[in-house]
Amino acid sequence: MPELPEVETVRGGLAPVLEGQRLARVEARRPDLRFPLPENFVQVLTGATITRLARRAKYLLATLDREDTLVMHLGMSGRFEIAKPRQEGPEGSVGPGQFHYAPDPDPKHAHIVFETEAGARVTYYDPRRFGYMALVNTATLLLHPWFAGLGPEPLSDAFDAEHLKAAFKGRKQGAKTLLLDQRIVAGLGNIYVCEALHRARISPFKPAGGISKPRLEKLVLAIRTVLGEAIAAGGSTLRDYAQVDGALGYFQHRFRVYDREGRPCPNDGCDGVIARKLQAGRSTFHCPVCQR
Repeated sequence: MPELPEVETVRGGLAPVLEGQRLARVEARRPDLRFPLPENFVQVLTGATITRLARRAKYLLATLDREDTLVMHLGMSGRFEIAKPRQEGPEGSVGPGQFHYAPDPDPKHAHIVFETEAGARVTYYDPRRFGYMALVNTATLLLHPWFAGLGPEPLSDAFDAEHLKAAFKGRKQGAKTLLLDQRIVAGLGNIYVCEALHRARISPFKPAGGISKPRLEKLVLAIRTVLGEAIAAGGSTLRDYAQVDGALGYFQHRFRVYDREGRPCPNDGCDGVIARKLQAGRSTFHCPVCQR
C-alpha cells in the first residue's frame, strides 16, 4: 500500500493541474470503489473549484469552494493519470511543455474522470478497487472517524522525541509495531519504518518503553530523513504504484534493509546480514547485529 512519500508525490503531481481549478466535468463510471460513492458525488463536484490540495496521513484532501472536502485514498493499486491540453504549434507540432504524460493503463480500470475548465483531464484508475473517495464536510473534517484519532505528521514540529517518549512509555510492544499505529504517528508504513529503525540502529522488536530519549531523537531524525529522501526520489514503486505522470518512483533502489534479506548490512562497521522475520503478520527486515 502506498505510504506517506508515495501519497505526497501524487499530491505534488496533481496540485499544478487541480489546485485553484474549476471542475467542468466529473464522470463516475461506476457507483462504488471500495465503498459506495456518495449519491451526490458528481453533482457536488461538477462546477466546484478545488481551493487547496493537501495530504493528511495517507489521504489526499481536495478542499472545495463549497461546504465539502473531497477525501481520496489510493488503497493498494489506485493511481491518477494526467492528460494536459494539447496546444498545436506551427505545422501541427506540440508546443513546449504541452504533452500527454503517459499512455493510459487498461481503460476498464478507469473509474473516475475529472476535467477542469483549463482543459486538464485527470483519471483515477484502480484495478483492485481498494481505494475510495468520499465527500466530508470541511468544517468538521478533523472530527471524522478517519481523522479524529490520527497522530501527528512525522515531518511536522509536533513529532519529536518527547512525543515518542510519552507514546512509548510503559509499552512492551516492539518499536516497529507502535510506529505503524496511526494514532501515534500518521502516514508511516512497513517499508519506511524498517528503513528508519535500521538507520537509527534500533531493533524492531525492542520493547518501545525501554528506548532512551537520546535514541528516540536519533529515530525521529532517521524517520524525517528517510521520508524526505523518498519524497525527493519520487516515492517507491512496489507492484502497481506509479507517479501521476506514469513514471515509476525509484527510492526502492536506495533501500538499505527492506526486501534485502541475506545481503550484507550497509551500516558502517557492521558485519551483519539483513534478516527477515514476520512481525504482526508483516515482513520485518533488519540487521540482528547492529540493531539493538
